[in-house]
Amino acid sequence: MRAMDFIATVPLFSAMTPLELKAVMETLAPRIYPAGTVIYNAGEAGFEMFVVHSGAIATREGRAFGPKDFFGEMALVSGDKRNETAFAERDTKVFVLSGLNFQRMVWDTPMLGVKFLRAMDRIKIERLAEASGFLDGMVRWGETARRRAVTDDLSGLFNRRFLEEAIAGRLPRGFGDGKKCALAMIDLDRFREVNLRYGAVAGDAVIANVGATIQRIAGSEAIAARLSGDEFALFLPDGDEGRAAALATRVQEETAALWLEFKPSPGAEPERLQITMSAGVAVCPDQAATRESLFIAADQALYQAKEGGRNRVCLA
Repeated sequence: MRAMDFIATVPLFSAMTPLELKAVMETLAPRIYPAGTVIYNAGEAGFEMFVVHSGAIATREGRAFGPKDFFGEMALVSGDKRNETAFAERDTKVFVLSGLNFQRMVWDTPMLGVKFLRAMDRIKIERLAEASGFLDGMVRWGETARRRAVTDDLSGLFNRRFLEEAIAGRLPRGFGDGKKCALAMIDLDRFREVNLRYGAVAGDAVIANVGATIQRIAGSEAIAARLSGDEFALFLPDGDEGRAAALATRVQEETAALWLEFKPSPGAEPERLQITMSAGVAVCPDQAATRESLFIAADQALYQAKEGGRNRVCLA
């Protein structure tokens, strides 16, 4: 079986697209350990995670790993020292992800890094659930806390902090390969009137529906975030103004097509609400060279869209 075909069957990577799997394969290095070889000792600094291809791994503390299992991840993610000694029970082949390659994955393709970490947490939760319902609950609590640190509860999108870090992580890569990065800032038109006429519950429903629409359209191509209130953003780590404008336009069209009905008062007939939005697009390095200037350029383009009559997409 080809390495790529094997990786596609590993639960840690099963939710990834073919392009994402190809990117993952570029970060993994094959390594063979003869039977009895110590892979690492308890107390050592750890900078690698392992995925078992064939053979068997055991620890002196009683854990065992077979094909498609992963181990050593905590040292990779948090930099902790190894808390156990691992060795090859028999001749074993593994794929190794180094800390450096892991950081490159996270910074170069933030969405891929997020998928990887979510899959890792999901599998760890499943492992612990088998061992202890109490531990399962604790881990789920921890996962919820981590998720809330980078996402917006109402819209389901990433928050501004995560978006800013993703942009800051993309810019050091430069643009020597000709690939640009683009930011589209999106603002709902006259959203305040929705809250005034139909109430805050209706406003929250609009944000939730719009958030779901933006996330579906963004897919794995863009990072979708809610900045604040009724303001959203799409960041394309490797996209130009044309692609960003196309995604923003699609968001605009599909949001306008949402079927949303609310009552202006108790007992009144429901009214259909059509949501329109304005968007501004800016690109690095054409209009900006830093994260701050990219936000400013996109915000200025958004202002132009508002001043131009709303319900439109403007380029910086």
